[in-house]
Amino acid sequence: MPKKFIKRYMPDHNKIRNHPQLNRFFGTLLHDPNLLHLNRRSVSGAFAVGLFMAFVPVPFQMLLAAAGAIYFRTNLPIAVGLVWVSNPVTMPPLFYFCYKLGTWILQEPVQHIQFVLSIDWLMTELAEIWQPFLLGCFTVGGLSAIIGATVIRLLWRLHIIHHIKQRRLRKEKD
Repeated sequence: MPKKFIKRYMPDHNKIRNHPQLNRFFGTLLHDPNLLHLNRRSVSGAFAVGLFMAFVPVPFQMLLAAAGAIYFRTNLPIAVGLVWVSNPVTMPPLFYFCYKLGTWILQEPVQHIQFVLSIDWLMTELAEIWQPFLLGCFTVGGLSAIIGATVIRLLWRLHIIHHIKQRRLRKEKD
């Protein structure tokens, strides 16, 4: 990756490492260079963490993804960015799919519920569907994390193989 790109778009590791509030909470875990490096292990792990956290139905998914990336020593910006797979536009269809998958796994009938953003709705309607909904969310999150990390590792490997072949061809030409 060009140094110009890294310098422009990647956060400064020293600023993160020396941030007082982050240091108080995460301690020496912030000193790991994998948090900002782009290598096969760090990026594929970030895909796993970010995609899993995208399907965790709680507010502040980005904070959970950051904590997961720091704990599992994966690329922090990629893990946090991937949480936006479930953004305000995509969240309703994704979570409805998760709910339907959960009902299918539990072999329960799908309840047709009108969504209303209120405390009353959360207390009454969500209490009826929370088990299939959470099961579906964790199933889809786990599968997407495994598939995402595997695809990234495979693509990374194919890129390296292609790069080695190109280098051999250049050497043979010379």
